[in-house]
Amino acid sequence: MTELNGHHPGRIVLGYVTLSQLPSTSTASSRIGSTFSFVHGKEVDWSRFAYTQYATDRSYLCNSLMIFEALHRLGSKPDRVLLYASEFTSPQNHDSKESRMLRFARDNYGVKLKPIQVQLRGGNGAPWAKSYTKLLAFNQTEYDRVLNLDSDATISQPMDELFLAPSSSVAMPRAYWADPTDKLFTSAMILIEPSKDDFTHMMEAISEANSSTTFDMEIMNQIYGDTAQTIPHRPYILLSGELRSDAHSAYLGNPKEVWDAEGILQEAKYVHFSDWPVPKPWIEAGKTVVEKAQPPCAFDPSTGRQDDCHTRNLWLGLYEDFRLRRKVFSSFPSRLTD
Repeated sequence: MTELNGHHPGRIVLGYVTLSQLPSTSTASSRIGSTFSFVHGKEVDWSRFAYTQYATDRSYLCNSLMIFEALHRLGSKPDRVLLYASEFTSPQNHDSKESRMLRFARDNYGVKLKPIQVQLRGGNGAPWAKSYTKLLAFNQTEYDRVLNLDSDATISQPMDELFLAPSSSVAMPRAYWADPTDKLFTSAMILIEPSKDDFTHMMEAISEANSSTTFDMEIMNQIYGDTAQTIPHRPYILLSGELRSDAHSAYLGNPKEVWDAEGILQEAKYVHFSDWPVPKPWIEAGKTVVEKAQPPCAFDPSTGRQDDCHTRNLWLGLYEDFRLRRKVFSSFPSRLTD
């Protein structure tokens, strides 16, 4: 990713805001041990809830560790569960990099490890061909609720309050970037009340899916498009590509609101990397690709030139921050021991 001259792109200070209709665990709770706290005077057993991740290969395992590190650092209260490809811990792989990464997540971030069979359908080896695997979160019935998050993202604030929202089998944000008439949900963030019946239904849908056109997002919209509760996309999910866009009304939701890229980043709890043709942030992007895709510098009235590059630097900073954090997780497991 292009370096910034004189800037520190990773140093983005992100604030914390909550929705008035949801209890704020950051301001209304007091910790009384490892699993209980009070929210608005009511005792909450956080062990009933879990953030879930799935890892089907080393790259996504590394990303999941970054998610869990953020949740740990930010003081999130629910459990953390990782559904990982069972071959990572097969006897012959006991000393593999993947095994060491799993043990590190368990010992340092309190992650509960669950080996699973990767759900793969077609896709010619593309990462999204394994994305069905995330739907195994429906089978985590020891929890009342789980929040599954895609790992190609950055978490800047915990989202514990979502677990306390009104009961619903499934809740997801709208894909605000899509055609509004399609009323699509995004599966990058799914709040689930696990059940055996829903899991069985999900497995049937996966087995019947057209492997070339139907993936996890399509399945979720087919099954829950008419019944899912809506998680407000703002402040819960922001696409990195929003900083490259010329039109922001779909995200802002208020035609009179003025776009403020830095303010939006401060309020966003979860930034999902989506900037085609720029690859995901752990994949090296060619200089030409980045230069063509990066937000243009805006006109600065004080100089009379197109040299206001603040939004560009914020966008580059998202990638640089991810790259620097991932560099640590990509290298340290080789130095770990049990």
